[in-house]
Amino acid sequence: MRAIRRFTVRTALPESLAPLSDLVMNLRWSWHPPTRDLFASVDPKTWAAVEHDPMRLLGAVSAERFAELGRDDDFLARLHAAHDHLKRYLSEPRWYQGLADSVDPHAADASAVPRTIAYFSPEYGVTAVLPQYSGGLGILAGDHLKAASDLGVPILGVGLLYRAGYFRQSLSGTGWQLETYPVTDPYGLPLTLLLETDGTPLRISIVLPGQRTLSAQVWKAQVGRVPLLLLDSDIEDNAPAERDVTDRLYGGGGEHRLLQELLLGVGGVRAIRAYCRITGTPEPEVFHTNEGHAGFQGVERIRELVTAEGLTFDAALEAVRAGTVFTTHTPVPAGIDRFPRELIEQHFGGEVGATGVPIDRVLTLGAETYEGGDPGLFNMAVMGLRLAQRANGVARLHGVVSRGMFNGLWPAFDTDEVPIASITNGVHAPTWVAREVLALAQHALGGELIEEDQAFQSLEQIGDGEIWAVRRLLRERLVVEARRRLRASWLVRGASPAELGWVDDVLDPEVLTIGFARRVPSYKRLTLMLHDPARLTALLTHPERPVQIVIAGKSHPADDGGKKLIQQLVQFADQAGVRHRIVFLPDYDMAMAADLYPGCDVWLNNPLRPLEACGTSGMKAALNGCLNLSILDGWWDEMYDGENGWAIPTADGIEDPDHRDALESAALYDLIENAVAPRFYDRGAAGSGAEGLPTRWIAMVRHTLRSLGPQVLASRMLHDYVGQMYRPAAGSARTLDGPGHLLAQELADWKHKVAKAWPAVQVDHIETTGVSDTPQLGEQLATRAFVSLGELGSDDVEVQLVYGPATGDDRLVRPRIAVLQPAQAYEAGHWRYEGTVALDRAGSFGFTVRILPRSAYLASTAELNLVAVPNAPSGITDGVLR
Repeated sequence: MRAIRRFTVRTALPESLAPLSDLVMNLRWSWHPPTRDLFASVDPKTWAAVEHDPMRLLGAVSAERFAELGRDDDFLARLHAAHDHLKRYLSEPRWYQGLADSVDPHAADASAVPRTIAYFSPEYGVTAVLPQYSGGLGILAGDHLKAASDLGVPILGVGLLYRAGYFRQSLSGTGWQLETYPVTDPYGLPLTLLLETDGTPLRISIVLPGQRTLSAQVWKAQVGRVPLLLLDSDIEDNAPAERDVTDRLYGGGGEHRLLQELLLGVGGVRAIRAYCRITGTPEPEVFHTNEGHAGFQGVERIRELVTAEGLTFDAALEAVRAGTVFTTHTPVPAGIDRFPRELIEQHFGGEVGATGVPIDRVLTLGAETYEGGDPGLFNMAVMGLRLAQRANGVARLHGVVSRGMFNGLWPAFDTDEVPIASITNGVHAPTWVAREVLALAQHALGGELIEEDQAFQSLEQIGDGEIWAVRRLLRERLVVEARRRLRASWLVRGASPAELGWVDDVLDPEVLTIGFARRVPSYKRLTLMLHDPARLTALLTHPERPVQIVIAGKSHPADDGGKKLIQQLVQFADQAGVRHRIVFLPDYDMAMAADLYPGCDVWLNNPLRPLEACGTSGMKAALNGCLNLSILDGWWDEMYDGENGWAIPTADGIEDPDHRDALESAALYDLIENAVAPRFYDRGAAGSGAEGLPTRWIAMVRHTLRSLGPQVLASRMLHDYVGQMYRPAAGSARTLDGPGHLLAQELADWKHKVAKAWPAVQVDHIETTGVSDTPQLGEQLATRAFVSLGELGSDDVEVQLVYGPATGDDRLVRPRIAVLQPAQAYEAGHWRYEGTVALDRAGSFGFTVRILPRSAYLASTAELNLVAVPNAPSGITDGVLR
């Protein structure tokens, strides 16, 4: 008989064990091994049976066992020690608190340290116990929160609570991906329901078309020092359709997807306001949107200022933009959510959540007004960029790609001047680095390991034998876990236990192990390794230098093309001749990754360059001493140094995808056969003092840990965000958030004035002196620019001399900028500007003069997308100067 309803009853612990509940409900345990050891000691067999889920552990352990622990002095001593450690972690000043103490907390400039930062993301990968993630975006968001907690950065996370999460993956008998959606009960998760001061559950509501209402309750996950608010629409207040809004991560399409993003953005802001009111937490000064899914948070904040404080839309827009940071993660337009314009108009008209905000202004925020854009669609990433004064990509190369992809929003500027910066992602070492690797660093440091540069640099002091012993242990652990998972997968696929004796011989802890695990869109090329099956088989079964490959990954449920790639890989791996050397493990998640990254010797990544935004899986592998074998894309493009792994050559410019795959797969096979495998199997000879050790391989491992460790840490990433984004955004927000937001209105009025007057702004004439007929190094180029500013004054503009190397078609390459100074004003808005620069490099040299709007309140000179340049080439045109 089936139950009509299922729910979780939480355990009531004895008073003496009450601190155990605090430890379980703070997700810091997910990256704090001593706390997990304490949980394991409650009941080791049950801990293994519940897959290291402390909430399930509390529900599975008998009352008798808890009573026994309540009388166990040794356990109680360890419990109180762990609890005291957590309290110190939550209360003691950390890096950010020292930073905040060093500046004026009310500073309205670039030194401002925000009191609270709101961080919006559609998914969060904090722990496998809280299945609210699908891939890299969510894992990055989880690492962002955990690193913020470790550093004391006052972030307040906002997301949605999906009752069925993403999906659980299994395989059919033919290797086709199958999906199931196990429903989770929030009461069985490490979450607390946010209550009003009178003890009733908090409700967040959004008015929808057709006299409908979307309401949500708010759950809180405590991620160390960081609260994470998760909105849940599965409540009785809602009609069935609205209850299902938070059913699945990235589920559905059309209005369903739009309602998820409305709840995340609009509802998320309202949840923040309620949380701050209830708890006394300072209101956020900076709002950071992790991808465009939460873009409506900006619209809601504009609505607040328009309706509650009487600001004009333009003034409210400036106030909101000043404190908003937008991070784009996609390198392809297809990865951006776009909705029919009519659907947005329907949901933001009348009495919807944006009441008081003109619908035409909302539509303009997401309009694809650039060349090639679709006027019938509303683009969430475009809205995110227009609502944020500061934006960034997630790797240096991804910044380049993003500036090219979104150049249409700033057509007056060259691609490299598009105001999208780069902050390369990082990974949270305590989460992803194996305990044995951390123990090596801790031993070398002689104390508790902290996430700083010296932790990985200290491994220089560890002997080759110790490093290799740890690497072999981790590889052996992966082999054992892979066999367990492979056996379970085959049983689900319909095999009987009697047929699976061969699984006991799958993989070998002595064989070079390559890992490949990620989502399975086509551009990541899961099956590139299969391009020449005979050659791959030869590598796998080489008599002296065999290779084994462990593969995992999920395809989006609606992506049959991705599922086909998985099936092709699985069917190859099923063949009797290779199945002991290549395996596909279904249901890739954080729990699997904990063994996969550390256990591999080489991490493979072969996307179509430059379509990988960052690719942090390779970072996690590197921190465990795994060497990367990757296309120069994402983070690897900027951090590969020739000694920390191998770069797969790319066939850039080849338009035929099959031909490109053939060339790049051949390069991959060549590297494995002629470089990677020989290095791994090159062992020290007898009497060398390094018998049996691959000393050159270990040297690469040591170099990888020492050189990449400081660069790929999430703590470095948070330092970058605080310095480059959060502090400047807080300074701008405080400046425009003064009494009555007068400066916000002043900025809005100034922008309107400049835009109206700009058609009359022009460069009339340029004169240069100081350079001989045959220019020489060291000569001084003196420039006088005569410009017309119309109704604008010299305080409204900046006149620049742009100069540097010039190509044959007069394009400036990596130009430098010198600001010309106003020298004389003439009648009718005419001015003369002057400046001098030195010719400090030989070769072709070019220059031009341009005029840009200037205001202390702008974060970028490209912000208004206005520039005036000479109508015709000016200057010396003797072939050297242009």
